[in-house]
Amino acid sequence: VLNGAALPYSNGCLEGFNRKIKQIERTAFGYFNFINLLTRIRLEENQYKENILT
Repeated sequence: VLNGAALPYSNGCLEGFNRKIKQIERTAFGYFNFINLLTRIRLEENQYKENILT
């Protein structure tokens, strides 16, 4: 706990990405195969990066 308060490092970005993946898994519960789920995750991540840059 003390190191978390003293050091400038954070895992917030990773936690946000994990939350996004879990949300996609909830909304895409009926996908037929795992490849479709991975494609959806990659598409969502690319869309998110484009929104930040513009």
